Parts: sequence; C-alpha cells; structure tokens
Amino acid sequence: MIDFQIKEPCLRLLCLAASGQCDIEEVARTYRKLDVRALWESARVNDMTAVVAHALMDALDEAPPLFCQAHEESVRRINLYLAELDRVAYSFAQAGISLAALKNSGIARGIYPCAGCCPMGDMDVLVEKRHFRQAHQILLGEGFHFDFRSPLEKADLDAAEKNGGAEYWKELPDGKKLWFELQWRPISGRWIQPDQEPDAEKLLERSVAISGTTVRLLAPEDNLLQVALHTAKHSYVRAPGFRLHMDVDRLVRHLPIQWDVFLNMVIALRVKTPVYFSLAIPSLLFKTPVPAEVLQALAPSDWKRQWLFRWLKHIGFFAPDKGKFSNPAYILFNAMLYDNFGCLWRAAFPSRALMREHYDIRGRLFFPYYLRRLISLAFRRTL
Repeated sequence: MIDFQIKEPCLRLLCLAASGQCDIEEVARTYRKLDVRALWESARVNDMTAVVAHALMDALDEAPPLFCQAHEESVRRINLYLAELDRVAYSFAQAGISLAALKNSGIARGIYPCAGCCPMGDMDVLVEKRHFRQAHQILLGEGFHFDFRSPLEKADLDAAEKNGGAEYWKELPDGKKLWFELQWRPISGRWIQPDQEPDAEKLLERSVAISGTTVRLLAPEDNLLQVALHTAKHSYVRAPGFRLHMDVDRLVRHLPIQWDVFLNMVIALRVKTPVYFSLAIPSLLFKTPVPAEVLQALAPSDWKRQWLFRWLKHIGFFAPDKGKFSNPAYILFNAMLYDNFGCLWRAAFPSRALMREHYDIRGRLFFPYYLRRLISLAFRRTL
C-alpha cells in the first residue's frame, strides 16, 4: 500500500479535524507546531475552516477567534440551507412527491450532529423521474430560478430531464445564493452508464424518514454507495476535493452498514474499482473503519491499485481549485476506474437505445452520434 501519511502540520490537522472521531489530544499537539495564519489559509483553500474550528474548540481552552467566527457563520448558512430544504420537501410532499437528500445535504439533515461542520456548495436531492417536471414547476413556484452554473449547459428542461437533473438558485434572507440540484439519476456522471448506478425508484422506496421533516434519507447501504460513486465521479481530487472524503467517513461511522448487502450491490453494478478507492482513501487519511475484508473483496489488481494510488498522491488531495488533470490524463484516469474493458466499452459506446434516447436519433445512422459523443467526452467533459 502507498504511504498516505500527511506530515505537513497544517494538512495533518485538516486530516485530524475531518475524521468522524477526532483525536483532540493529537489536534492540540499538532496545533502547537504550526502557524495559525498558515492553518487558516490551508483550511480556507480546502473549505474546511468550520470543520477545523470545531476540532480546535474541542481541543483547546480557547480557539482562535477567526476560526470561531467561521464556525458560527457556517452554522448560520447551513441552517438556512436546511430550512429551505425542509420547506421544499414539504411542498413536494403536499404534491405526493418523495424527496431524499443526497450526500452532504442528507448528512447535515439527518446524520451528523453539527450542521456547521457540513460545508457544501449546494443542496442535492433525488426524486423519481416521473415526478421530475412537476417538481420543477414547484421549485419555480417557490421562488427558485432555473439555471446552470456551467457555461456548457443551457437551461433547457428537455435536456435536463434527459441528462438526469437540473439546477436552480435562490437568494436567501442573508443575501447569499443557494444552488439547488434536482436529480432523478442518483449519480448522473458522464463516465457512468444508467445501468451502473442505483435505480432512483428503488432508492426512494428503501429510503427512511428523518424525524421532524418530510425530507428522507437513503438507506445506509444505498447512501454509502451513492456517496462512493459521487466521490469517484469527482476523480477523488477534483473540487470539492479533500472534503469529499469526509462523506464516506461520516456514513461509515454513523450508520449501521450491512457490509454483505453493500458488497452485493457494488458487485451487481460492476463498480468495484471506483468504490474501492472511495473507501480506501478515507481509510488511509482518517482511519475510517471500513472492514479489511470489504476492501480486499473490492480491490482491483495490484498493479492498478498501486499505479492509481501513486497518481492520486502525486496530484494531491488538497487545493481543489488547482488544476488536477489535463484532458488526456482525465480520460485515462477514468478509463482505469472501470472493472473491465467491457464496462469501459459500454461507457464510450452506449447501447443504441440509450443513444437514441439521449441524442434524439430518428434514423438508422448511429456513427456520427457516437463520434459526437467521443469528442464531447474528450474535450468538453460533458455530452
């Protein structure tokens, strides 16, 4: 196994703070070795100021005021997010639409005790595809604006429905903008096919209620699988980068995962390789208690494991806004995450049924559309 030990004091403290079971004595020892301004900059760049602040408040008699203020601001902001999430979920429920909060949204709403320590850039929710357009109309009625952050995507509802989700924004009472992502595909990655991600209807059917709200939470195994695939979708190091791995750590530590059920789901979807790295990385960085037999069952070949670990370590998990991959490297890296060549081939050349649905192909000539897809994957990272 590649040595993932983080020795630089500021980054080491970020790892300690990110762990779901923070060693406060080691936090205090590490803090005494570093410069506070350097720690602040490391935490700021990685969007970890509130998480580090909480660890310092637990470990020190008096935490630096700058960090305490960041934690208070994060608590206020995330509570505004969660209030909006509750309001939207209630409106959906009134229309007979179930809503499950995904990733950090679900962790903050129903799992982790401190909302301020769940930094997020948006809220992600899952609905059934048959409810997508009705949910869209409800969001517009609630004052949300249909828009996409990426300049490569246009606010076209037909295209959004085909691709698996849409984005919206709304100005909150504090003047800040909340981005809200409505999905019917739980992952919707460019390099993952629909038959390699969990089915939204089954996920919502197995979802569980969160007390005090109509927001629902994915079942433990479903939640971990969705988060693991989402982490892989971001190539483990691309924005939001380091803090992505806290999601896995928090789910493993706070939910009763049935590992045999989880393994069967991963194997059935043929996503052992990407899920392996999503579990192994927090295990190395945070000592996340993933059973050794689970990692062994998911592990790819030795050469692939060692090569990808070295690549990830070289690229670095920190500074997520820094460029991580060139286009050729990005393609190669994603290609290496497939369990076998057959899965890679199906990703590059989906079935004709999927191509016809996505590209509105009406004739019998498919070659130009496959060529268009390859060019999009290679140069735009979108379809």
